[in-house]
Amino acid sequence: MHVVDNAPIMKFEHAGLTVEGYSRAAVQSYWRIPELKIGFDLGAQPWDFMVTPTWLISHAHLDHMAALPVYIARRRMMKMKPPTIYLPEANLEDVKKLLLVWQRLDRGRMVVELKGVKPGDEIELSRDHVISVIRTSHTVPSVGYVVWERRFKLKEEYHGRPGNELRDLKYAGVEITHEVRTPLVAYTGDTSPHALDDHPVLFEAKVLITEMSFIVPNHRREKIHKFGHMHLDDFLERAERFKNELIVCGHYSTRYNPNQVHRYLERKLPPHLKERLRVWI
Repeated sequence: MHVVDNAPIMKFEHAGLTVEGYSRAAVQSYWRIPELKIGFDLGAQPWDFMVTPTWLISHAHLDHMAALPVYIARRRMMKMKPPTIYLPEANLEDVKKLLLVWQRLDRGRMVVELKGVKPGDEIELSRDHVISVIRTSHTVPSVGYVVWERRFKLKEEYHGRPGNELRDLKYAGVEITHEVRTPLVAYTGDTSPHALDDHPVLFEAKVLITEMSFIVPNHRREKIHKFGHMHLDDFLERAERFKNELIVCGHYSTRYNPNQVHRYLERKLPPHLKERLRVWI
């Protein structure tokens, strides 16, 4: 088994956004977008990530959520505001019980705002950003997240109207604008390719953070899909559908070493996909 650092951080900047984190199957997964003040999954908790106040958990496997009590306790120790954690609704009550047990063991309060979510829910992140929750396909209850940038534009029928008239209409309660959304960041967590096929927006988001657990041909895809993961061939079959500006792939199996993954993808990926895909290993 290839040995990895305890909590390494890789970083890539694109179009005003910074993607930071790391993901290795059965080891640890954690990502954050500091400009949006959000993170995805807490399989480990690099000290630098403690300042991020909002985390979105995809599922409750240990390599994606083991650091939850550590993160909450560190925030309290440093006298920081209690964080907000979104997680699959099916896990909410068990996680509350888990934190109560840790509170008794640690003799310190676990102060946090836990919010259960399900596919179809929306999370108001800020005036400019909203997050939608999508269904993913894994062996336990799981969700993915899409962060939308939203702008409020003047409705066409009000174009050319003077400013004072628009102001009066607005004060009178008339809706003079409409909301326009653009998918900014999508995060799948662990999933079979069904999530991609069921949610075309994943192919359209400016930044897609996803998994590619397996790469070599002798790993049977039907078994990989059954256990809620993806293979390189799943990406090759959908190569023309990816419109993302940046695709970050992680969660590679510990059966592979980094050089093996890089060499194999260099040979297999078509140029138009290779130039936009970043390997996180």
